[in-house]
Amino acid sequence: MTLIAVISALTLVAAACSPAEPAATTEPAPATTQPAPDTTEAPPTTEAPGTTTGETALPDLGGRTVTVGVENAYIPFNYIPIGADAPEGWDYDAWAYICELLNCVPEFVESAWPAVIDIVAAGDLDTAADGISITDDRKEIVDYSDPYMVVTQKLISQLEDERTTAQEIIDDPAAVIATQVGTTNFELAVSLVGEDRVQAFDQFGLAIQALIAGDVDAVIIDDAAGLGYIGENAEVLKTLEGDLQSDPLGFIFPKGSDLVDPVNQAIQVMFDDGTMTELGVKYFGPDFDIGYEDIEEVGG
Repeated sequence: MTLIAVISALTLVAAACSPAEPAATTEPAPATTQPAPDTTEAPPTTEAPGTTTGETALPDLGGRTVTVGVENAYIPFNYIPIGADAPEGWDYDAWAYICELLNCVPEFVESAWPAVIDIVAAGDLDTAADGISITDDRKEIVDYSDPYMVVTQKLISQLEDERTTAQEIIDDPAAVIATQVGTTNFELAVSLVGEDRVQAFDQFGLAIQALIAGDVDAVIIDDAAGLGYIGENAEVLKTLEGDLQSDPLGFIFPKGSDLVDPVNQAIQVMFDDGTMTELGVKYFGPDFDIGYEDIEEVGG
């Protein structure tokens, strides 16, 4: 069900990013109940940067290096598996493909949250990934790409907790909700239950640890990231019923960045050629089982 929700969100974003279509024909819309694509197939082929994809010529960035801020502690977007030689995640795959399309080289820079937003705003990074929600307040200091995904904020609790809905946690005056500092999750939690009932951590993984230890009653987190953190903890954690808020995600850039338009064009290609769906299956599908215990702890 989570995979279906993610793919549906990607489809809605793709429609929002697409240019206006000509008058409707009599062709029926594609069925939304089709099974997920076979992830064993070869990835979609793309044309060389600077050539035409369909009828649109993609910009050629001439081999330019693009610095990309990531936390490396936000499953499934970016993380370092224990014993791995390199970080992994949705952000790494997405930016590798974006730069394949645009002829650039992604250079990933580990950056603490939420400082990465100010670092990009100051022009010390070209962009940042990290599943950043698009908000009006942030738009005052950074530019955004078009949204590439829509996530829903949910509550996670211990499996043994008899409460089954988010509203039961919200209505319990003794219930403490954990989340990550500087996120829209934190802002929403405060608006729902007041700051006295919210405990903020530097990383979502630490909030999940506190939940498993019984130090808090629930964690508020985006459903996409929550799926990753549950991972191997499915025997002790559950997602509570009830959607709290939906947030579109986008890459951020310094104000006036010349990368925004090329990246938007690349995002549209990723929707058109099925790459977004492919990444959704890989990182939000049933085969993804990496949890907090499986990744290296990072500083900051």
